[in-house]
Amino acid sequence: MSNDKDNFNLSDLNAALNMEDRAGLVNALKNKIQSLAGQHSDLLENLAPKSQHDELEAKFLEERAALEAKYQKLYQPLYTKRYEIVNGVVEAEGVTDEAATEEEDKAAEEKGVPDFWLTAMKNNEVLAEEISERDEGALKYLKDIKWSRIDNPKGFKLEFFFDTNPCFKNSVLTKTYHMIDEDEPILEKAIGTEIEWYPGKCLTQKILKKKPKKGSKNAKPITKTESCESFFNFFSPPQVPEDDEDIDEDAAEELQNQMEQDYDIGVELKLQVTIKSARTLTVDGQQQGERPPECKQQ
Repeated sequence: MSNDKDNFNLSDLNAALNMEDRAGLVNALKNKIQSLAGQHSDLLENLAPKSQHDELEAKFLEERAALEAKYQKLYQPLYTKRYEIVNGVVEAEGVTDEAATEEEDKAAEEKGVPDFWLTAMKNNEVLAEEISERDEGALKYLKDIKWSRIDNPKGFKLEFFFDTNPCFKNSVLTKTYHMIDEDEPILEKAIGTEIEWYPGKCLTQKILKKKPKKGSKNAKPITKTESCESFFNFFSPPQVPEDDEDIDEDAAEELQNQMEQDYDIGVELKLQVTIKSARTLTVDGQQQGERPPECKQQ
C-alpha cells in the first residue's frame, strides 16, 4: 500500500497555487500550445512548398503543350490525306476492283465522299441535336474542318471550309475559344465569324407572315423575322457583359449554362469529329444517294 504522501491530487495542487501562480501556469500552457502549432505549420509548409509545386506544375503544362504540338504536326499528313480523299483529289486506297466497278458510274458524276462532314456530325449525339433539316442543305458543302491551338490568349480555334454554296458568301467560318485556365478548363469568351447570308437564305432566322387586320388600309401581309434553332447559331456565341453589375443572378446563371453548352459543342467538334474522323472514311449510317435539301429560309 502506497504512502499518502506519494498520492498526487489535482485539487491539492490547485489549492497550493495562488492567483499569480495560476496565471503564470495558464500563460505557460498557452505558449507551449502556440509553439507546437507553429512547429506543425512549418512541417506542412516543408512537406508541400507552394513555390516548388507551382514550378513543377508549370513545367508539366509546358512539356504537355510541346508534346501535343509535336503530335499535331505528326497527325497533319493524315488530315491532309483525309481532305484529299473526301474532296476527290485522290482515290481511297484498298478499294477492290469489284467495288470500283459497281461504283464506276457514280464516281464519274461525283468524286470523293459526298456529305462526309455532314454525316460525321450527324453521327455525333451532341451535334445531331444542333443540326436542323434546313441546315443540312448548307452543311453538305463542307469541305474540311480543322482545329488548332492558340497561345495568346490560351485556347483553340475551329475552322470550317466551305465550297461555293447558295446559302452564304463566306468560304471559311471560324470559332475561337479563349480560356482563362485551359486545364480546368475555364472559358473566358468565344468569338465566331459573322455569316454573310445571301438574301432569303439565312438559316438562323425565319420569316413570319400575318394577315392584316380587317378594315386595315394596308392589304399586304405583315412580315417579321425571329430567331430559330440552327447549327449556324454556333457562330454567334453568348456574349459576356463587360460589367458584372449589368446582369442579375438568374441571367448570370442562364449565361453560364449557355457558355458551357457552347463549349461542349466546340470540344465535340475538336475531339470527336476533326480528330476521330481521320481514322476512317467509312462513316456508319451514311446512305449513298440520299442528298440533303437545299438551304432555304423559312
